[in-house]
Amino acid sequence: MKIIHLDNNHPLLIERLEKAGFENVENYTDSKQEIEKIIEDFDGVVIRSRFKIDRAFIDAAKKLKFIARVGAGLESIDTEYAEEKKIHLFNAPEGNRDAVGEHALGMLLSLMNKLNVSNREIRAGIWNREGNRGVELGGKTVGIIGYGNMGGAFAQKLQGFHCDVICYDILEGVDDKNAEQVTLRELQKKADVLSLHTPWTPLTDKLIDAEFIDAFHKPFWFINTARGKSVVTKDLVAALRSGKILGAGLDVLEYEKSSFESLFASEIPTEFKELLEMDNVILSPHVAGWSTESKEKLALTIVEKILEL
Repeated sequence: MKIIHLDNNHPLLIERLEKAGFENVENYTDSKQEIEKIIEDFDGVVIRSRFKIDRAFIDAAKKLKFIARVGAGLESIDTEYAEEKKIHLFNAPEGNRDAVGEHALGMLLSLMNKLNVSNREIRAGIWNREGNRGVELGGKTVGIIGYGNMGGAFAQKLQGFHCDVICYDILEGVDDKNAEQVTLRELQKKADVLSLHTPWTPLTDKLIDAEFIDAFHKPFWFINTARGKSVVTKDLVAALRSGKILGAGLDVLEYEKSSFESLFASEIPTEFKELLEMDNVILSPHVAGWSTESKEKLALTIVEKILEL
């Protein structure tokens, strides 16, 4: 089988596939249109998020047996059409689940203990102990929306902090020893912390808006390591301003390009400028699942799934 690799990944991915007898072609620069001219020669595609694999691409790929995404979500692929064409789809949420869980926990602890603020103040010569008094995670209720690989990993990391962990998911019976599954209404009633771990779908697009936030009974801390377009930024900023959201850790942003490789395609929105000025906000550039270890684990997970096929 002949495989085209459209993004640069851990070298183990190609090494293991070559060892198994696959022919590998690396093409990290050609446009989608240029790839479509040659894709009919390939049996498999390995991609992260460089461009969308849509109907036009799939129609051009007449021999295609599989599409493998080195990452968790498949929203950049027309999955329904691919399945209609009997093309196998692979992703690798198992590969970076631990990285995401650790990143979410790190953001939460940093926010609650004001580490980003106090670090900046000390560098500016300000010694403000009382102003940087932290809040303990112990005794709080952590609500997780989306209890798959990522949500489950975050819940596992919370063990030992003596907090109550509850989860909501559209699937029934997903809870385990680390989290109790509840209704969305119950989560909004009880949660002191909300961590989002959902894919980007029509159900989760703009999920976190003013109405959703207002339904929470208590002010809460918010962590998003899932997808930026699941959050309405202007409503998030308004909730931070009012105190309904106590602090936000955002690894993903509404304004990211679909490739996740850059931020703004146009002028910076006013609400994002305001977000940048807030002391109770931590930002990172979509790297929650981007650890040194996860790069290798993602590659090996994809290799295993291709070999199983």
